Amino acid sequence: MRASKPDGPVILARKAVYKSPWIDLYLDKVKFPGGRIVPEHHCLDFRKEGVAAVVENKRGEILLIQSYRYMTDSVDWEIPAGGREGRESVLSAASREVLEETGYETKRHSRLYTFYPITGIGNLAFHVVLCEAGRRLRDHDPNEVFSVRWFSKKRIREMIRTKMILDGFALTGLLLFLGICDRISRRRKKTRNTYCGGSFG
Repeated sequence: MRASKPDGPVILARKAVYKSPWIDLYLDKVKFPGGRIVPEHHCLDFRKEGVAAVVENKRGEILLIQSYRYMTDSVDWEIPAGGREGRESVLSAASREVLEETGYETKRHSRLYTFYPITGIGNLAFHVVLCEAGRRLRDHDPNEVFSVRWFSKKRIREMIRTKMILDGFALTGLLLFLGICDRISRRRKKTRNTYCGGSFG
């Protein structure tokens, strides 16, 4: 087997340990550029990419959902998120997830960032999308979400500072968004506009 890049690791052998519609687990025998051989490199191959949305309203508030998480046995505040389906675009996936989880339609979507949270063992891609809230078309899905609330940016900063937001996807998206808003605010010192969404892509 050949490496994906001329100077990258080479897969010498691959064994499938587990496969599902969500994730595959492989044991790879890998030769690294320096000559070291790892006989069993555990590799997670994710079938779906993750998409999360930072949803802002005209008052400059951010939409959060409260969900129960089985693996950590906790109820956490997060941003709406889920998996990208088939050939669905990143922006369409974000719009669908927000509608499914909160009941809000969204508009003016733009991709804020794409990152890979576990590059040492997996190829999972996370996309963070910024969008503006529209009408609320229906109630949230009670099977996925306990509650849906709008929070000011100040309150979200306090929640992060006091460790009330623990989900990595939510933290990354919110910190990216707040950092950009800070830069925009410094350019708007003479205005009272707290809405950041209009300044993106």
